[in-house]
Amino acid sequence: MNRVSVSVDGTTYEDEVETRLLLVHLLRDRLNLTGTPIGCETGNCGACTVDLDGMSVKSCLVLAVQADGCEVKTVQGLARDGELHPLQRSFHEQHALQCGYCTPGMIMAARDLLQRNRNPSPQVIRQALVGNLCRCTGYQNIVKAVLAAASDLEAATSGDEAGHDHHAVVTPTSPPGNGYVTDQGAVER
Repeated sequence: MNRVSVSVDGTTYEDEVETRLLLVHLLRDRLNLTGTPIGCETGNCGACTVDLDGMSVKSCLVLAVQADGCEVKTVQGLARDGELHPLQRSFHEQHALQCGYCTPGMIMAARDLLQRNRNPSPQVIRQALVGNLCRCTGYQNIVKAVLAAASDLEAATSGDEAGHDHHAVVTPTSPPGNGYVTDQGAVER
């Protein structure tokens, strides 16, 4: 067993976990934060996307021990003072979901994009969401929702969502616990 300390949506949690426990299972099963769904558990669908220390990651590909000492942001932590985040609001208003299973991952991946690019084109949005699959919507309303949120975020000049500049797919390193590999290279901790 390994002791981990992880800050999730601003709250620090400590727990004893097995080395093989995935971050998505820590969030859902141990911390009871069920806003991040378990999809394919192979990194293909993107439903479990969260922010890990400023990088968009698929939490089914990150071991909980790799998140030790890290800051995790989930879709549940986006709303502030009872107000939905602009992406959450625009997904609702633009009818960018049907069954809703992919929505948390789509929102988190779109959030990562909008932190790097406040005025993306539809093509840039589609490229940024290529690792997130939706079987229901056909993506058109998802793109509309991201464009609407980009407009809302640009209009509101708060700096709350600025500062992150990575979109990565994370896969565990061997041995686990001291870093992770992204599509941009290895990240040592």
